[in-house]
Amino acid sequence: MIAISHDCSCETNPLIPQVCKVIAVTQETSDVKSFRVQTLDGRIPFSFVPGQLGMFGVVNHGECMFCVSMGGEDWIEFTVKKVGTVTERIHQLHPGAQVTVRGPYGNFWPADACKGRNMIFIAGGIGLPPVRTFLLHTLANRSDYGRIDLVYSASTKKDLVFKEQLFDLWPNEPNMHVHVSVYRASDDWDGPVEFTAPYLESLGLDITNTTAVLCGGPSLYRTCSKALANMGVSDNDILTTLEMRMKCGIGKCGRCNVGSKYICLDGPVFTQAEVNAMLKD
Repeated sequence: MIAISHDCSCETNPLIPQVCKVIAVTQETSDVKSFRVQTLDGRIPFSFVPGQLGMFGVVNHGECMFCVSMGGEDWIEFTVKKVGTVTERIHQLHPGAQVTVRGPYGNFWPADACKGRNMIFIAGGIGLPPVRTFLLHTLANRSDYGRIDLVYSASTKKDLVFKEQLFDLWPNEPNMHVHVSVYRASDDWDGPVEFTAPYLESLGLDITNTTAVLCGGPSLYRTCSKALANMGVSDNDILTTLEMRMKCGIGKCGRCNVGSKYICLDGPVFTQAEVNAMLKD
């Protein structure tokens, strides 16, 4: 059984925006970009634990909550899908542009509680960025974890994010196995064409002493949760993040509550057992 910490204390004030600068932009897909940011004097905007989020904004245009998808000694990275007015403006940013950043928000993936276990990371489309920091943590602390599997899907090959890591870097990590499928066939794809849940079940993975980490849209979450149950994974061993529901991040707007819980105050990381309990409240 995995215990999730809800101690979200941090050394910075998450209510106060910091003026930061964009230092790198990576075009992941036609509508997804990664933005690497740091403070104007070259520091990391805030320290974070894998799974936590930050508010990323453009002055006079608004701000949105995003999970930190990667971090370095003096920078953090947000991966943003263009889906509306604010994200469209964010996509127009170039290196050197000034933005606002505040955080961190939320709890985090229980990396310590998962030590000694095999890990299955499952994601669809833009659901991979929220689990990437946890995946990178397991790779950086490789001796603490057993076998690592990544099961990832998107609509087409063009919609897969982090292609270099998916196809060139991660498959070469020790005892890591990368499984990628797409939903629609195309001339540039010769791999599996299958939805995530049936693809996951078809792999025949050994789930002994295994924690599953799941992030995706409602359909993927529902079908993959059922697939994991069919495989014999306990609800207490399935972790997910409900970060897409977070708005203000501090429990004031009331837009992220599920049952008696506020995702921003009690999450966004929960076990499947905790999610089931919330839905019964």
